[in-house]
Amino acid sequence: MPDIQPDDLLGWGAAAILLLTMSRQVYTQWRDETAAGVSRWLFVGQIAASLGFTLYSLAKQDAVFVFTNSLMVVNGLAGLVIDRRNRRRSRSKA
Repeated sequence: MPDIQPDDLLGWGAAAILLLTMSRQVYTQWRDETAAGVSRWLFVGQIAASLGFTLYSLAKQDAVFVFTNSLMVVNGLAGLVIDRRNRRRSRSKA
């Protein structure tokens, strides 16, 4: 079992807050079926940054950030897919 330090707990707590916050945004877009007020570039940038941070974290062997940034990639992809769906629905209703 890995040795968990107090700073690891801080990292895991911050990771949970970040993931919950970003996941809530994606959920809200899915629930409301709208792309209003959200740029798709937010998700493109999030995916690119999270991929970079995942690779960096792997090189540094930092499990907290590998886990967090891997889930942020998934969250960004979900947001991008939902954004695309919502934009299509908006165009078809018009």
